[in-house]
Amino acid sequence: MSMDKHFLDRLVDEQKQGQPTGIASLCSAHPFVLQAAMLHARETNTQVLVESTCNQVNQFGGYTGMTPRSFVDFVQGIANENHIAIDQLLLGGDHLGPNVWQHENAVIAMQKSKELVRAYVQAGFTKIHLDASMKLADDAELSALPVEVSAGRAADLAQTAEQTWKDCCQGPAPRYIIGTEVPVPGGAQEHENGVQLTSADDAKETIEITRKAFQARGLEKAWERVIALVVQPGVEFGDDFVLEYKPEEVKTLVKFIEGEPNMVFEAHSTDYQTGQALSDLVRDHFAILKVGPALTFAFREAVFALASIENELQTHIRPMQRSQLLDVMDDVMVNLPEYWSKYYGGNEYDLRFARKFSLSDRVRYYWPDTRIQEALAKLMHNLDALDIPYSLLSQYVPQQYERIRSGQLKNTPHTIILDRIQDVLRTYQQACQSATLSERSGVE
Repeated sequence: MSMDKHFLDRLVDEQKQGQPTGIASLCSAHPFVLQAAMLHARETNTQVLVESTCNQVNQFGGYTGMTPRSFVDFVQGIANENHIAIDQLLLGGDHLGPNVWQHENAVIAMQKSKELVRAYVQAGFTKIHLDASMKLADDAELSALPVEVSAGRAADLAQTAEQTWKDCCQGPAPRYIIGTEVPVPGGAQEHENGVQLTSADDAKETIEITRKAFQARGLEKAWERVIALVVQPGVEFGDDFVLEYKPEEVKTLVKFIEGEPNMVFEAHSTDYQTGQALSDLVRDHFAILKVGPALTFAFREAVFALASIENELQTHIRPMQRSQLLDVMDDVMVNLPEYWSKYYGGNEYDLRFARKFSLSDRVRYYWPDTRIQEALAKLMHNLDALDIPYSLLSQYVPQQYERIRSGQLKNTPHTIILDRIQDVLRTYQQACQSATLSERSGVE
């Protein structure tokens, strides 16, 4: 295999050669998640792919308050602190298009979308998911947006990306992801018993129409760097359910992509799939596995476990000294319901349960809150001041307890949290069966 190719190109090559390899795409801006990812990449000598969405990070700040440039600085800062080599870190932009500006007319929304793509490419993002599938204000009379329109708009965005890269960038040329049949970002808002799978005919149509749109704009070279198609393979999750991957239901779709020499699939909302399901997805050419809430869910699990441990240590930590993190968290969420109210339903007890334990993990939006950050810092301080008893570790974090006992892990709250997140990353790593970095070194 040629060693002058970009990592993502080689990933496609390996899939086409019958090697079921893949990579997890981490959709999170949480510092603990990113630190855990960097440590995992360093320990396994593999790549780490971090993505941000158009809602999360854009030229106006997004809901994180970060522009593409500031997000890159933020992620690279964590990478540097954890001694990650520059060629181990990949950055991707997800759903780049007019999603944020659906209420605007097409001219204005697409102008802002081009500015968005330009900012991402200028900041050094290499993996670009072009998504112009949503209707805009003056598309309202259409029952559904024609594929030709969404493909044309995506090609316009690719044209902006190409010109931006040629004008300013020294790094690798953009690699593009196309396709619009994706689950709702962040999980479904209602309980679902099934989803509409992408058909092979629809996948073929998307590729053919998008290829023509690229060619019409003189983007033949850019089309050669379209490496993946987003489809719906039947995986989804929500507040209280997970739709498992069923390989037998997508055999025709899988067979179709095998006939596309330079393209694989990208799967969204793979959170909470079993290790076997993730392995099956990679085997079936879903070489890029998007995951986000499952990582912050693992963070929450570890923090809540530590809060329970704190409550048990009454001899060492008096009630007035405790963080009261669970109460603080719920109080903040009740008073600021905007991030969870559309996702959770039921009576008072159902809602209280969901705010804590929902698979949608809408609590992830609240960790930056000042009150919650103060409670978390107090929790960490309290537990750092003593050795957590083995019996409580065994009760609340049994996997980390085993590693602490065997000397693999330090008995500190910080390392316990990071290791719990890495449990999720290890499952993805095993499914992806990635080769070592030394076997994949070299970026064009």
